[in-house]
Amino acid sequence: MSTTQSEKQALFITSLIIFWYSSNIGVLLLNKLLLSNYGFSFPIFLTMCHMSACAVLSYVSIVFLKIVPYQRIKSRSQLLRISTLSIVFCGSVVGGNISLRYLPVSFNQAVGATTPFFTALFAYLITMKREAWLTYGCLVPVVTGVVIASGGEPNFHLYGFIMCIGATAARAFKSVLQGVLLSSEGERLNSMNLLLYMSPIAVLVLLPVTLVMEPNVIDVTATLATEHRYLGLLILVNSAMAYGANLLNFLVTRHTSALTLQVLGNAKGAVAVVISILIFRNPVTFIGIAGYTITVMGVVAYGEAKRRYK
Repeated sequence: MSTTQSEKQALFITSLIIFWYSSNIGVLLLNKLLLSNYGFSFPIFLTMCHMSACAVLSYVSIVFLKIVPYQRIKSRSQLLRISTLSIVFCGSVVGGNISLRYLPVSFNQAVGATTPFFTALFAYLITMKREAWLTYGCLVPVVTGVVIASGGEPNFHLYGFIMCIGATAARAFKSVLQGVLLSSEGERLNSMNLLLYMSPIAVLVLLPVTLVMEPNVIDVTATLATEHRYLGLLILVNSAMAYGANLLNFLVTRHTSALTLQVLGNAKGAVAVVISILIFRNPVTFIGIAGYTITVMGVVAYGEAKRRYK
């Protein structure tokens, strides 16, 4: 009986990991497809669609399906802190989507792999948290690899690169800020409840920004939808997958560990790079591949050093 249960548990975790890879890589590739191949040049509106889906599906999952216990906001100050996190979260997602308009997925992932560098930097600046010198030393190849990859990227675009760096820094800033703003036991929320509250705030923030920055989005999207009959469906699927990626991040962490998610994340970048090159046929150079490899090795070494010197 115990053998059967362990086999079922192994099958369940394996399925979770497969779905996790599919949703995370799928939403990334669909973002690129929509923003580059369909003439749908509205990354802010696309982000708002993602956040709308996250708001609706989070509510259904928590309130009706009870995937996790519902956690209430206990004070106005807690709501203000969540709102601050939501704005930073918006910035990171919008920046990432804008960068996909101008950069190949492969280079986008290489730049995104520098997240540990920015996390360590913000952790030191905000909380004065110091790591062992060896841990900081492992960040050198992380940054060096991206510098090398930038020099070897045939489709390098400065604005896209700045947006990608900004999105990566904002993602790291949000993770550090979350630890500071929601540090007390009474105010700490699990990631699914945090998404439940952040998503509608993000929609409220992104709506006026979309109307100002992308005023013709509805007319252009309606025109494109007549030319590409599956465009509307792709946007819906893409938005649902954005929520699915967040849900599966939570489930994989709950049924395995944060370390497992970190290892899977390192491998995910490499898998996304290979698949994107096969689909989009963007040119790559030996220098670019070497730079990305150095960055990933640095990220792996950083995670190991941080675990050992904890």
